[in-house]
Formats: sequence, structure tokens, C-alpha cells
Amino acid sequence: MRFLDGHRPPYDLTYDDVFLVPNRTEVTSRFDVDLSSVDGTGTTIPIVVANMTAVAGRRMAETVARRGGIVVLPQDVPIPAVAQAVSFIKSRHLVADTPVTLGPEASVADALALVTKRAHGAIVVVEDDRPIGVVTAESCADVDRFTRLRAVAATDFVTAPVTAAPREVFELLEARHDNLAVIVEDDGTLAGVLTRTGAIRAELYQPAVDAQGQLRVAAAVGINGDVAAKARDLVAAGADVLVLDTAHGHQEKMIEALRIISALDLGVPLAAGNVVSAAGTRDLIEAGATIVKVGVGPGAMCTTRMMTGVGRPQFSAVRECADAARSLGVHVWADGGVRHPRDVALALAAGASNVMIGSWFAGTYESPGDLHVDHDGTVYKESFGMASKRAVAARTAADTAFDRARKGLFEEGISTSRMRLDPERPGVEDLIDHICAGVRSTCTYAGARTLEELHEKAVLGVQSAAGFAEGRPLPTGW
Repeated sequence: MRFLDGHRPPYDLTYDDVFLVPNRTEVTSRFDVDLSSVDGTGTTIPIVVANMTAVAGRRMAETVARRGGIVVLPQDVPIPAVAQAVSFIKSRHLVADTPVTLGPEASVADALALVTKRAHGAIVVVEDDRPIGVVTAESCADVDRFTRLRAVAATDFVTAPVTAAPREVFELLEARHDNLAVIVEDDGTLAGVLTRTGAIRAELYQPAVDAQGQLRVAAAVGINGDVAAKARDLVAAGADVLVLDTAHGHQEKMIEALRIISALDLGVPLAAGNVVSAAGTRDLIEAGATIVKVGVGPGAMCTTRMMTGVGRPQFSAVRECADAARSLGVHVWADGGVRHPRDVALALAAGASNVMIGSWFAGTYESPGDLHVDHDGTVYKESFGMASKRAVAARTAADTAFDRARKGLFEEGISTSRMRLDPERPGVEDLIDHICAGVRSTCTYAGARTLEELHEKAVLGVQSAAGFAEGRPLPTGW
């Protein structure tokens, strides 16, 4: 990338401070753009979901990987639980979504408690592993909560064989004026479900898969304790990427842990961070990192800058670290500070190979939390920062009461925040569509067919706050 002549300010920049100038282009369609990364993670869209316990669970992991991204499972999760989650994720179908199932004698109350766990919004009623009905929230409206599902389930549901192409399933649903097909194995047992939108997405996205054709997933490791043993256990459990994670990545303990894990030669990419300088980037690479995580303080749940004054505006941090990493043949992830598709595109233009997203995905069906409804009828989930009091309490549960109390005095980050479920984009796939549409368009404006070309061809300028405001649409109803 390069700046327009005269557009290099004497201060660091955030994503809001910059804009991309359109180039002459031969790329006429967004679908001609390849969003795959080249950093060894196998992502086919440039999205990595951050290792936040309020965001990164197994539902999120399988859904994001099915669309080409990758999720980092949090470092606080015990190894047996990680192994169980990885096994679940890798057993998922590459096209059909995982169904939510109940037996015919389950109650309407049971169905309503589970129906929001998946964006497809349906419960498949099964008997001997065979689908016999479909229940939706609409099926349960104005029905006694103790009613059995056998009495409310639709039995004329659409079915399709597991071998059917997504386009075939879409056409079948179109012909039946239905939205969801139950996918069955050759013997009639349940394989999954697929919506009309899911069928379209299956034609547009390529899942992120490993050498065995199974969905990819990453796992985080802290820098304390027996890092070698944990790293070995995570890779043995099936983790495709290891993420060595701490708030201040440019420290001796991180470098020591990196050298230990790197010497194990586990055969997976090793991401480490976080840093915001070329010096920090070079030190982590020298210690063995194949990917460097960039960002201190830009996250929505992070109060580090207000508490400590430490950090750096994210666009400039990503650009400097990416330049340093690329000179050594290594890549960076931009971690934090993205709130719009434009921010993701600008991080990629600055040189990031993938962009980490956390709180933006917290208010979706796929995040681990339960749905809540406030007194105004707003649907939301709770999110919290990983250095917050809530996260620190979970991470130090095995410590003595005194040590827990002492560590609790020094938390940073918001302990609880309400993340509204956007009615227009309530599922993580809706947000992925939103982000990827923006990034694809950015590439066509820049004349780029790949993310590497976007970085090479991007021409950026610096704008005032008024310039940024000019590009925002007027409020709805203006």
C-alpha cells in the first residue's frame, strides 16, 4: 500500500482516519475476488474469531469454519473440554447445519429453550434418529408450554438426501415455498438441516478444512504454566492453529514460551501476540512465531488505554507490524478495533492476512451466551472482556482466596456489556455476508483479485473527522 502524495500525517492513525482511493480496474465482479489467506491457517475468508469466552464456542467455530474463517477456542477451557469441542467441530457436515433435536414427547417449553441456539430457528423432532417432524417458534405460539411436540410438529417438511447439491436443495425449497430442508442419510437417519440462504452460501463460500477435509479450528495457549504440555495436548486434540496469547506480547515470558513451543515442531501455524511495533514483531518472529497478533487497546471490551495510557492507534500499528513481518516472510493478524466492513478492508490493505473479530460477533445466535430480553423488548446477549473482573475470576478459580482477591484488584476491561441481537443480522453468517460483501467491493475498487493484490495496489489518504462523517449514511427515517 501507499499513501496519496501529501497524505502522511505526523501522528498515528485509526481506521476512521483513512480512506481508500479507487484505482483503474479490470475486476468487474465481486465474485471474481479470492478472499483466501496465505498465512498457512487455511482460511478462505479473512476472519478469525477471537478467543473470548463470550464469543468463541463450538457453535461459533463450526459455523464460521463452514464459511471459511476460523475460531480460536479460549485458553481458559480445560484440555478435555477443548478436545471434546474439537472432535465435535471436526465431525460437522461441510454443507448442512447441525440440527437441534428433541423427541416427540418433549414439551413446547423444551423447544422454546433450544430454538434460538441455531440461526435456522428450527427443532427437528426425531424418533430412532429419524426425523418425524419440524417445530419452529411459530409452531409454539399460543400453545400451552406443557404440550408435547408430537402435537405441534409439522410433518409435511421438506427432505433432501445428503448427496444433494446445495442448488438442488434451494430449488426444492423454492418449489415448495418453504425455508428449511431436513437433510437425511441414505438410511433415512438425520444428517442436518439446510435453509434456502444456507444453500446459497454453500455455493458462495469455501469451508476452511484440514488435510482430512474436516473443519478447521484454532486453540489458545497462555504463557504461564507448562506451555509445552498444553501445546502438545491441543495439537493432539486436533487444533489446526496454536495461538499464544497475552495482553503484552513483547515480554521475556512470551519470548521464552514461544521458543519452547516452536522447538516442539508441532506442524501447525503458531500465532503470538499482542504487539504494536516493528521491534515487537521482529522479536516474536525470531522466537518462532509464524503469525504475529497486532493490537493493544482497540477492542470494544478493552479499557487498557484508559487505564494505562498504553496502546497504539490500530491502523498504524497494523501497517508497521505487517511491513516488518512481510520483510521476514511472516504474516500478521489485525486484532481488534473493527466495527464496520470498511475497517476489515483497511486492515487487509495495511497488510494483515486475517482480521480478528470478537465483540462484534457476541450478539449473534452462535455465541455461547443465552438470549435475554430487556423491558423494552430488545433481545441481547452478555459479553465481557478477557481481562475483566469476570474473566479473571474464572481464570483464577483454582487459586487461593487471597490470590484471587489480589488479582481481582487489577482487572482491565468491561465485565458485562449488552450486545444487541441485530434483527437484520442476528446470525454470525449474516455478519460474515456483510463483511465479505464490503471486502469484495473494496478489492474491486482497488483493482485487486486477491488480498495480496489489495495490499499491493491500495492507495490510501488521510481524512478529517468531517470527512469520515460525510461517508456515513443518514439515520433511518431521516
